[in-house]
Amino acid sequence: MSVGQFEELLQTVAPHLTRQATNFREPIDPEQRLAVCLRFLSTGDSFTTIAASFRLGISTVSTIVKETCDVLWETLKDTYMPVPNEELWKTTALRFSEKWNIPNCIGALDGKHIVIQAPANSGSQFFNYKGTFSVVLLALVDADYRFLVVDVGASGSNSDGGIFSNSLMGQALNTGSLNVPEPSHLPSAPELGALPCVIVADEAFPLKTFLLRPYPGRRLPDDQRVFNYRLSRARRVVENAFGILSQCWRVYQRRLQVAPETADSIVKATCILHNFLRRANGNHGAEPDTSDSAEGSELGDIRGLRGNRASAEALRVRDTFRRYFNSPAGQVPWQVPHVNRGLPQ
Repeated sequence: MSVGQFEELLQTVAPHLTRQATNFREPIDPEQRLAVCLRFLSTGDSFTTIAASFRLGISTVSTIVKETCDVLWETLKDTYMPVPNEELWKTTALRFSEKWNIPNCIGALDGKHIVIQAPANSGSQFFNYKGTFSVVLLALVDADYRFLVVDVGASGSNSDGGIFSNSLMGQALNTGSLNVPEPSHLPSAPELGALPCVIVADEAFPLKTFLLRPYPGRRLPDDQRVFNYRLSRARRVVENAFGILSQCWRVYQRRLQVAPETADSIVKATCILHNFLRRANGNHGAEPDTSDSAEGSELGDIRGLRGNRASAEALRVRDTFRRYFNSPAGQVPWQVPHVNRGLPQ
């Protein structure tokens, strides 16, 4: 973060970080409060280390971090992560088509486990399949690695599908309050009919009319392997976004020694700061590796979600995209050599 970006951020949050002076002590000024919080987020240093660096009490640092993270989220979310409208979805779909060669795509979805210390008296509530305690960041990401929608706070013991169906994001999709555009034709393929806007995800999520996941299995026909490759190529942006997030904010490199509520505030603050920096930098700078690989992830209508069994309409939507990706209108020249790479000739 540059000095100019820090000053811009300070001007936005300073009114909410100003404290009244008393007869006993002068308040900590907003600039120092913001510096303490950013130091914690960017380094992951302990509260003890930061307290010694700023000559503050350990409990004071803890309070400052929690309060400043909440202020960052509340003051920046309407500007850098607004509730998506139809125009935003259309712009996102256009960017996915231009950059990742997948039309009608309005985002890539995945979850990230944020490792925390075991909360007192929580039993196995936060214990995940990796053998650690965590809260989950469920994120929908656009084609340029910005977070469109995030849902934070689900305990690590829950399944990805369960987290999605119970999340505010899933409920908003269920009620139709996210202003998703109407179905439209794929480019140069009107014969396939109008298809809904879709979100790309991995096999941890259920197949729905608006949620595409790969074909399961190993020995798949060539056309299904091409579909899985094209889907993975677009879905990779969410994993790249998580990588950028954890490299920029190195608090994610360590186990968070905080309560789950404070962990939620930290995650939301880093997500909104991520978007702030992406927009401030014009999306330039170091980009993640975009080599053609399909790494595993961490993690109809949604109405009537009863497990991972797909409806006939959801299967039809996926099959239509498969046909499109293997047609002259929708194929890319490198897809067949890529999916056949390493196979015996």
